[in-house]
Amino acid sequence: MEVLKVSAQSRPKSVAGALAAVLREKGCAELQAIGAGAVNQAVKAIAIARGYVAPNGIDIVCIPAFTKVEIEGEERTAIKFVVESR
Repeated sequence: MEVLKVSAQSRPKSVAGALAAVLREKGCAELQAIGAGAVNQAVKAIAIARGYVAPNGIDIVCIPAFTKVEIEGEERTAIKFVVESR
């Protein structure tokens, strides 16, 4: 599964475009976000991407969950959003 990492500085439209491309090609993707700002941008991107893929007859669902990621040798808790077509 393709993993897209989202930061608080990520542009939602850019992330949405990347997410839509992965969804069209593979049918599912995972977004990872650490922190409130990053989660906010990820949720916006998912909403925008839904509009991008809807004309192609793709309806998406999002499954949020916690995950552990290692950054610079330190373990952090992230939120992952598994996005797949319904």
